[in-house]
Amino acid sequence: MPFADILGHDRIIEVLRRSLLSGKTAHSYLFEGVPGCGRKKTALSLIQALFCTALPDDACGVCTSCRKIEGGNHPDVHLLSPLPDKRDISIDQLREMQRELSLRPYESPRKVCIIDPAERLNVNSANSLLKTLEEPPGNALIILLTENAGMLLSTVRSRCQLMRFAPLSHEHIATLLERCGMTPEAAALVAPMSGGSLQKALELDNEALIARREAVLSRIEQMSIHHISSVFNASEELSGNRESTLELLDMLISFFRDAVHLGAGSGDIVNRSLRPAIESIAARRSFPRNLELLERIYETRRDVQRNANPKLALDQLFMAMGVNIK
Repeated sequence: MPFADILGHDRIIEVLRRSLLSGKTAHSYLFEGVPGCGRKKTALSLIQALFCTALPDDACGVCTSCRKIEGGNHPDVHLLSPLPDKRDISIDQLREMQRELSLRPYESPRKVCIIDPAERLNVNSANSLLKTLEEPPGNALIILLTENAGMLLSTVRSRCQLMRFAPLSHEHIATLLERCGMTPEAAALVAPMSGGSLQKALELDNEALIARREAVLSRIEQMSIHHISSVFNASEELSGNRESTLELLDMLISFFRDAVHLGAGSGDIVNRSLRPAIESIAARRSFPRNLELLERIYETRRDVQRNANPKLALDQLFMAMGVNIK
């Protein structure tokens, strides 16, 4: 895959291309970002560009090497992940990877291993990996993919060149969904709920999402601190497990971010098909109040991610939302 096909990570791509042109690629990289944001595609594109026989700083996509990597059958490219029935990457898997990297490349100038997800390395395998990172065999390249670099040993992190991948924008997610065959209308609905992850966007159920969106908008309209039952009814109806609560909060972030845009005089909103409902949200409160609530929703999402009780977190958020201060 040529670098041009990767959306949303122009700065990272530019850094990688410069390193390819200078011949100074690192021996180990740590790609951090949410699953589905493009980390693995970028890793594979880097390997293709490194092995490509036609271009010096990109993948042509048509040479034998590029096609083998695209097809997942290049003998010098290895993927290390937990076994299907295991949670962690074991020390035995790590040792086998080390053995493979110690062999001479079959077809290319170097051997490569992608470790995904790197946070699944257990203590023993992570410590064993340190030796390989300190003294990579031959000209081997190791790329670690992780959702959170902080979950790795500091000694592992310090031996890799860290690249942080931001979540994809809604616009980029929608574009990629359309490339996957989704209609523009469906892509526009799913993109705001994706959390910047194409993987999550593809897993979402459109019909269920539409129904949930309508329920959320209805509850927002009814919510009032003067009728406290409306606040707790909303929390009772819309709360669920941690994952569904985070999805709800992503939906609220999308609605209130659009309301803030309208309040600031910008017509550029993501939920275009819901414009009347978004205008109603914007009109119920002042611009500063909507801005304050947007930050409060972000804060609630962070709390739930940190294991706060989802129901209690929503109770407090909805109490704040029910106060319509102009």
